[in-house]
Amino acid sequence: MNFSSKLLENAVAEFAKLPGVGQKTALRLVLHLLNQDKEEVERFGSAVTKLRNEILYCSVCNNISDHVVCEICSSNKRDQATICIVEDTRDVMAIENTNQFTGVYHVLGGLISPMDGVGPADLDIDSLVARVASGGTKEVIFALSATMEGDTTIFYLNKRLKDFNISISTIARGIAFGGELEYVDEITLGRSIATRVPYENSLSR
Repeated sequence: MNFSSKLLENAVAEFAKLPGVGQKTALRLVLHLLNQDKEEVERFGSAVTKLRNEILYCSVCNNISDHVVCEICSSNKRDQATICIVEDTRDVMAIENTNQFTGVYHVLGGLISPMDGVGPADLDIDSLVARVASGGTKEVIFALSATMEGDTTIFYLNKRLKDFNISISTIARGIAFGGELEYVDEITLGRSIATRVPYENSLSR
């Protein structure tokens, strides 16, 4: 792609680094910004810079937050004894949109994937085990994507948590194998949370 300006070329190259954005889409986005008032573009740039510099991760659940402890973990309306384990923040948002879950979360920050060089030590698993070991937890729900990586992670987590005096369950498989949690419709995901089953039972299916 030939550019009439090095500044334009550099901006397009940066936008093209975003997931799912090719050069043509990047060019369209950059040209759109050029057509906006300078104040609008400055607000856009400031919001992104502020996000990167000031965003925090909840000290309890690892979810993205504006505060040291996120609003979900600090809410007295949430069931602190029920922890839903998810891969990342997008899954928290997906489950929250169902309005079916009133417990709290633990964000792993990924899934175990030996093919990609991601092992248990690369995820926030030790903090989860410490959280459960500290007491007060009655149930842990595995709400991970129905993929090989998701199942591998669940198997490992079950081994780490099974000796604690807690109930361990997994969301019902209304979600097809290979399905990413964040793309599941809210009704199906909500029913999967509401009709969760003991993890041991799910192994025989």
